[in-house]
Amino acid sequence: MDSQSNNKSSRDNASHDRQKAKDVRLSNISASKAVADAVRTSLGPRGLDKMVQEEGGDVFISNDGATILSKMRVEHPAAKMLVDLSKAQDVEAGDGTTTVVVIAGSLLSACLTLLGKGIHPSVISDAFQFAVEKAEEILERAAQPVDVNDRAAVVQAAATALSSKVVSQHAALLAPIAVEAVTRISNLDQPDSIDLRNIRVVKKLGGTLDDTELFDGLVLNQHANKSAGGVTKVTGAKVALIQFCLSAPKTDIENNVIVQDYSAMDRVLREERQYILNLCKKIKNTGCNVLLIQKSILRDATSELSLHYLAKMKIMVVQDIEREEIEFIAKSLQCVPIAGIDSFVPEKLAKVDLVEEVTVGTEKMVKLSGIQGKHKTVSIIARGSNKLMLDETERSLHDAFCVVRSLFRRRFLIAGGGAAETEVAVGLNKIAKTLEGAAAFCVRAFADALEVIPYTLAENAGLPSIEIVTELRNKHVQGDKNAGINFKKGCISNMAEENVVMPLLVTVSALRLATECVRMILKIDDIVMTR
Repeated sequence: MDSQSNNKSSRDNASHDRQKAKDVRLSNISASKAVADAVRTSLGPRGLDKMVQEEGGDVFISNDGATILSKMRVEHPAAKMLVDLSKAQDVEAGDGTTTVVVIAGSLLSACLTLLGKGIHPSVISDAFQFAVEKAEEILERAAQPVDVNDRAAVVQAAATALSSKVVSQHAALLAPIAVEAVTRISNLDQPDSIDLRNIRVVKKLGGTLDDTELFDGLVLNQHANKSAGGVTKVTGAKVALIQFCLSAPKTDIENNVIVQDYSAMDRVLREERQYILNLCKKIKNTGCNVLLIQKSILRDATSELSLHYLAKMKIMVVQDIEREEIEFIAKSLQCVPIAGIDSFVPEKLAKVDLVEEVTVGTEKMVKLSGIQGKHKTVSIIARGSNKLMLDETERSLHDAFCVVRSLFRRRFLIAGGGAAETEVAVGLNKIAKTLEGAAAFCVRAFADALEVIPYTLAENAGLPSIEIVTELRNKHVQGDKNAGINFKKGCISNMAEENVVMPLLVTVSALRLATECVRMILKIDDIVMTR
């Protein structure tokens, strides 16, 4: 009797554990799909934008998946994995941040169906890994090698990346700027070492996006100091970047100096004047005629007296340089930041043909042009009618930079407009027919899940999605690997001929990362809370 009751209780426990694991998986998949559905409508050139209101009341408009998800307040632990997934895609390829989340959401839906058929999570996970490896092979066969010196092909890839952005109508202007910027900072022999921090976008209100330009030199957001009749234009400049203050020194602790009479007061002021004059004379003696001064926290970086002396000596002063700008400026000018007056020597000065203050819109900025020596940094002046547009331009340009970098790293182009995903889906369906058992089911489910991309693209463009995707699938079955959705004409056409192309790295990275994330979510069978 006891053995029967023990068997029954152990069966009940096993059943309870299975049910709990099923509930946990269902909860994880539902939460993750909700995140994917939130950004799904922003996919593609006809995708809609999201207006995001931050806690402080600030508002921004974007359809960049990584940006939207990073601002969302996501509580569910599995859903947070999808937010991290879009960040990972942003780091790896820079573009396709919405695509990767939508693919992951679709794969999770496929998992629900497979789990409902009683297939074990480990079997599904292994089959998905097999499918993504085969998918990469299919993509490599469909891709076209590209010569990165062929500027037109690279510009076209950058334009495709910009086509889904708020600034899409300005892609013809922004794409060549992005390509030129990345080309200047890159070494094609070491494509993995391209550092996009060497490109700086300076945003200025006023004008329109058409006024955006790539400036050959260095642009500073700050203006020249004119409070004491200071200089605003210097030709044949010798520039120093200093990190010390040109004002009277202070003690390290709070103190009061009690002055008994006027003569002592005069002596204090005289000493102060002499100290600042000596600093300015030492700077002048090195031949320096442009001074860039880092913002100071502890005391004023300059005083009225020092500005007066520097103006008399015809030295141009630009102050309030932020700490995080120092490295970029030093790299641009190929000079060393000077930490103290004792180390202020002529060898540390940068030679620049022209430094001048210019008015852009309603604001002033300083331009340094004709920097001598080979510098590997680029400044872009972005113009726009409002702050939201400027911020989105900066994000869009960053995506375009990343696409060009991806192309330099892996020199293959693949057709866009849902062509790549459909080609993989058709190829995997053929492979699934050669497999047996549960693996065949899983690979077919993986293939069908990828059709979410052309389906969503068509849906967002207001086209009849089922008809479009059916026709697209037929074209690929017949061997037209570049067939994709033409949004302008509302039909299927050859994407290579339409010049809708993107780097192979973006699609491969999206598939790999999405599969990795889904496999991880699939294998979770319990959530444990800790304190």
